[in-house]
Amino acid sequence: MADKDYAGDVTAKEAWALLADDARATLVDVRTRAEWSWVGVPDLSPLGKKPILLEWQTYPDGALNQGFVEELRASGVDADAPLLFLCRSGARSRAAAIAVTKAGFGKCLNIADGFEGPHDADGHRGTVAGWKAAGMPWQQQ
Repeated sequence: MADKDYAGDVTAKEAWALLADDARATLVDVRTRAEWSWVGVPDLSPLGKKPILLEWQTYPDGALNQGFVEELRASGVDADAPLLFLCRSGARSRAAAIAVTKAGFGKCLNIADGFEGPHDADGHRGTVAGWKAAGMPWQQQ
């Protein structure tokens, strides 16, 4: 689903394919430090890459990271390269994709189901959709 405010949504598998096919494509994980530590992070080592870990909202207070765009620029990403934004379920990453697009970056994509996806029938994440459920590589930090 494309949105005029950003380049659109992709699945985890589509994101992996883009990361594999385009050397400039970059994954930006916008979850919190706590999520990276306790839930895990995408493992891009098979592609010779590492994700950028950059909080959209800070832990533990949930405040919006006012320096997000500046920190992303400082990471050295190419403003014209595909940027794939990831959070737990696709909401924060969509907001980040919109903000970064408004800041002048070219192709900002949201990984729509996030790292863990929606809840399953038992109220658990990570089994229905998202990075983990799709079988994409990940690791504990």
